[in-house]
Amino acid sequence: MIKMHQLFLRTIVPLFSFLLLSICFTTYFWSKHIYIQQIEENLSQNITVLSSLVMNTTNLDEKVKKLKESLKLRITIIDNNGLVIAESDKNKNLMENHLNRYEVTRANKLGIGSKIRYSNTLNKELLYVAKKVKINGSTYYIRMAAYIEEISQNFIYLSFQIFTIVSIFLIIAFFITYRISKRIKIETNNILNFLVDLSNKRNKNKIKSDFTLEFHTITRYLNTMSNRLSKRDKQKSKQNAKLKLSNRQKDEIISAISHEFKNPIAIISGYTQTILEDENLPLEIKNKFLHKINTNANKMTAIIDTLRLSLQLEEGKQKLTFKNNNIKKMCIEIISDLEAKYKHRKIIIKGNELELEVDEILFNIVLSNIIENALKYSEDKIIISLDKNEIIIEDFGIGISEKDINLITSKFYRVSHNTWNNSLGLGLFIVNNIIRIHKFNLEIKSDISIGSKFIIKFKN
Repeated sequence: MIKMHQLFLRTIVPLFSFLLLSICFTTYFWSKHIYIQQIEENLSQNITVLSSLVMNTTNLDEKVKKLKESLKLRITIIDNNGLVIAESDKNKNLMENHLNRYEVTRANKLGIGSKIRYSNTLNKELLYVAKKVKINGSTYYIRMAAYIEEISQNFIYLSFQIFTIVSIFLIIAFFITYRISKRIKIETNNILNFLVDLSNKRNKNKIKSDFTLEFHTITRYLNTMSNRLSKRDKQKSKQNAKLKLSNRQKDEIISAISHEFKNPIAIISGYTQTILEDENLPLEIKNKFLHKINTNANKMTAIIDTLRLSLQLEEGKQKLTFKNNNIKKMCIEIISDLEAKYKHRKIIIKGNELELEVDEILFNIVLSNIIENALKYSEDKIIISLDKNEIIIEDFGIGISEKDINLITSKFYRVSHNTWNNSLGLGLFIVNNIIRIHKFNLEIKSDISIGSKFIIKFKN
């Protein structure tokens, strides 16, 4: 396929050439006709003026010859019978009867006649104009003739001027049209490149055109379409990112669950196999093994309960029983269960008694999770502050980054250097859901390598 400027050259150049030739030929023949017609009128006027001057003299031959020298025209005077009585260019006695000449015949009928004809007398082509006049009651025909050679030379000069003017006009028109074509080519190339970039998703800049209203409208619609596609691509990117995150979290949770179940299953399997294979195993050791089996079975049950609780909370199916509970007492009971596990951590409780209307089981999960996480990642001590408006659990450990703070309560989200709630990424997700069910708010503040604060706000 050809390009636009090639189409322009193949179409406009022949069209302009044809137009130039057509105008030149038309102008040539039209102006020639007008030019000859004007000469005929001039000759007719000259005949009218000269008729009185010529006929008032006695020596007509000398008079017409003098007029010929001044006017540069052939002059012939013919009487009513067709005889030449005066001639500027030839001997009148040698000339034949002119009554049957076309211009004389037309003058006899119409009063004036004209004809372009080759003269055998002069061996030249002339434009003859004859006019019928009456002088002293007698009829005469005065004929003037202009030499076509001179007329043609003058007309060629005039035609050259006309041709030059028309050519200059058409060349200017062609140049302007060509410039417009080049501008259109630039605009269309810009639009084409924009569409190519748009199809390849590389367009970053807007396209603009003020060349014509049509191009301005096209580029405006293209920008609108580009914005819509860009928004759609961003939405797709977000959806893909969410899908990738979801798939990664799914893979991680499956891996975490597999890991969490693998150790208890391995322990249960190992101790069970030992008991079955060794019938003489001492009762004390057998009971110890059975205790290990029971502990790991309970651990697996706790993992399953955690998963089930997260689903129930997410779907709003968890049954709640609200009643007044002593939060300080609840914290003391949780601490007593954790002190043996975290012997080298100091736990400080500040504040007076605090009564809240909460679901005891669920709120116990909240406090247990936050306190145990504080103990895990604290270097030395943790502080539990009780106030009428909030509960603050503060540790002095590794801290949490700002990015992780914004995501840490999401389902299955796990901080890279932490392992919240047995690596399942559900601990703070469950905590946050329970707090929201109670219409409380959880606020997390943290500084890396300084520590973190988990604040449960229950009054505005």
